[in-house]
Amino acid sequence: MTDVYLRRLSRWQAEQQRDVVADLHVTAYRGAAGAEYRDRQGFLNRFEQHVQRTDFDMVVADAAGLVGCAYGFRVARTGEWWSGFRDELPTEIEELTASGRTFLLAELMVLPSQRRRGIATRLGERLLARLDADLVVAAVDRPGEGGRKTAAEEILRAWGWSKLGELGPRIASDVGSGSDYGAGADRETAAREVWIRRPLR
Repeated sequence: MTDVYLRRLSRWQAEQQRDVVADLHVTAYRGAAGAEYRDRQGFLNRFEQHVQRTDFDMVVADAAGLVGCAYGFRVARTGEWWSGFRDELPTEIEELTASGRTFLLAELMVLPSQRRRGIATRLGERLLARLDADLVVAAVDRPGEGGRKTAAEEILRAWGWSKLGELGPRIASDVGSGSDYGAGADRETAAREVWIRRPLR
C-alpha cells in the first residue's frame, strides 16, 4: 500500500484545498444516492465559516492524493455551542468554555478504502499534539438500532474520550450560523452525543 504522509495546513492552504476536502467528505460520508451535490455544498458552506474560526487548525493525510482530514477550532466563549445540551452542564465545562480553553474537533474523516490503517488515530494525535486548550469536545451520531456503537464512538473510546451527554437537534438558524456540531456533523438536525477529552501534554 502507498505510504501515508501527514501535514498541517495553514488557514490559507485549507481554503485553497476546500474543493478537494469537499470531495473527500462526500466519499467518506457517502449517503443516499443523488444526495452528493447537496452534501458537498452543505459541507462547503460550513467549511467556509469554520476556517475563519478562532485557532482553526487542520491536518490532512496524503497517499498520492488526499485520503483523510481532521480539523477543529476554539469553541466561542459565549457558550452558544452548548445550546440544546440535554443534561446539566458541569460548572467546570462552562468555565473552560468562557475562558476560551475549549477546542472543538469539528471534523475527522478518512476514505473508506483507507480505513483500519490507523490514519484516523494519527490525524487526531497530530491535530491535538500542540493544542493549547484544557478540554476537547466533539459531537457524534447517536448509537444505531439496538444501541449498536457507531464507528466514531468506538474510535473516541479507544482514544480515551468519555461521553458527557447529548445535544438536541439543531434548528435551521443554528445550521446557518456555522453548524459547530463537530466530528463529521453533516446531519445537523439530528440529536448528537457529546464526547470530551483532556488533551495530552
